Amino acid sequence: MPDSTVLTQSTRAPQAHSSSKADKVTSSRRLSGRSLVLHALVVLGAIMMLFPFLWTVVTSITPSGTLASGPSLLVKDPTLDAYRKLFDSLPVGRIIANSLFIAIATTVLQLLTSSMAAYAFSRIAFRGKNVVFALYLATMMIPMQVLVVPLFIQMTEFKLNDTYLSLIAPTIAAAFGIFLVKQAMDSIPRDLDEAATLDGAGHLRIFSTMILPLTKASLATLAVFAFMGSWNSFLWPLVVIRSPEFMTLPLGLATLKGQYTTEWDVVMAGSVMSIIPIAVIYLFAQKHIIEGMSHTGLK
Repeated sequence: MPDSTVLTQSTRAPQAHSSSKADKVTSSRRLSGRSLVLHALVVLGAIMMLFPFLWTVVTSITPSGTLASGPSLLVKDPTLDAYRKLFDSLPVGRIIANSLFIAIATTVLQLLTSSMAAYAFSRIAFRGKNVVFALYLATMMIPMQVLVVPLFIQMTEFKLNDTYLSLIAPTIAAAFGIFLVKQAMDSIPRDLDEAATLDGAGHLRIFSTMILPLTKASLATLAVFAFMGSWNSFLWPLVVIRSPEFMTLPLGLATLKGQYTTEWDVVMAGSVMSIIPIAVIYLFAQKHIIEGMSHTGLK
C-alpha cells in the first residue's frame, strides 16, 4: 500500500505540472490577443487623428483645377502654387511674426503670474485663501463669448484697441494655469520649505530656487497650452483688431475665404503653416506634458 501511494503521487505530480504549464500558455495567449486588439485600436485612433492633417497637406499641394473632381489622397501632379498664392495675397511674414510675438508674450506672462499665484495659494497661509481660490476656479466656467463685450468696453476706455497690448492683456492671468501649477506645488513636501526657512531663506528664494525647479514639468505643460491658446485665438483678435499690421494668423486665414468662391488649396496651405509650429513645440515638449499631467493628477 505505501508503495502504491507513492507511485500515485509521483504520477500525479507531472500531470499537475503539465496542467499548470498549459494554463500559463493559455493565459499568455489571452494576454497577447488582448494586447493585439489594444494596439490595433491605438493605431486606428492615431490614423483617425492624423487623417485631417494629412488631408490638409494633400489639398494644399493639389492643383486647384482638380479639386472639383472629388476628394482623393493620391495627387497626380503635386504643386506648390497654393503656397505662392498665399504669400502673394497676404503679408505672411508679418502675420506669423505678430502671432509669434503675441503667443510668446502671453506664454511668458502666464508662466510668471500663474507660478507666483500658485505659490501663494499653495505655500502662504492667509485669511480667505480657499474662498479666493474657489472664485478663481469659478471663472473657468465663464465662456469667452460672455466676456467679449465687457473686455471690449474696457479696452476702449483705456484706448488700447487695435494694439498688441489689447491682445495680450486679457490673457496675462489664467485660472487654469494657477490650478495646474498649484496642484504640482501641493505635491512637494513641506519639509523642504521648513529646512530652507531654518537656513534663513525667504519666500522669494524658496520660490525661485526650490519650488520652480521641481515644477518644471507642469510649467512646460502650461507653456504649451498657453502658446496653443494664443496661437489659435480667433474671436478676441477679430473683435479688437482693425489694422492689417496687427493681424494674426487666424484672422489672415479668415480673409482667404471669399464671399462667393473660396480657393481651398490656398486656405489649406495657410492651415498647414499654422499647424507646423504647434506640432514642433508639442513634439519637443510631449515628455514634459505627460509628466506634468501625471504629477498634477489631470487627465
